[in-house]
Amino acid sequence: MSGKHLIESPTKADGAALWRIARDSQKLDLNSPYAYLLWCRDFAQSSVVARVDGEAVGFVIAYRKPSEPEAALVWQVAVDSSQRGKGLAGQLLDRLYERLVDNGVRYLETTITPDNEASIRLFASFAKRWNTDLESSRLFEAGDFPEDGEGGHEPEDLYRIGPLTRQ
Repeated sequence: MSGKHLIESPTKADGAALWRIARDSQKLDLNSPYAYLLWCRDFAQSSVVARVDGEAVGFVIAYRKPSEPEAALVWQVAVDSSQRGKGLAGQLLDRLYERLVDNGVRYLETTITPDNEASIRLFASFAKRWNTDLESSRLFEAGDFPEDGEGGHEPEDLYRIGPLTRQ
């Protein structure tokens, strides 16, 4: 897989590939395959997939907040191991938010565990490229999550980036 990245909205046919990429990342909370299929069908306009030679190699899934349509929350960002280190995650975020800003979105929100330095760097870099503010605050404490028998869940910090305007 060495071709150029094509970045576009996902289709329901991408659901299985997105699930595989998320599973193989070994970093993300893995949703059910059914959830990725629904995401690709119902939130395609607020999500993007990267393809090389027709095969999905990365994605950003997001949704516009019903209570605040000017904000879109990034649920997951994942890149296949074959494509890491090429800046693809940043390209995916930029492409998605170019589209969303054109449709009235002014803020990116996401949640990140305090120990996920790679994600913190990704979103800090996004804020810098877009020349805007980044604020963070604790959203969920570890105790807010159910005990899963595997040591529980780390806290999640809310990152809010904006206001966003077209470059």
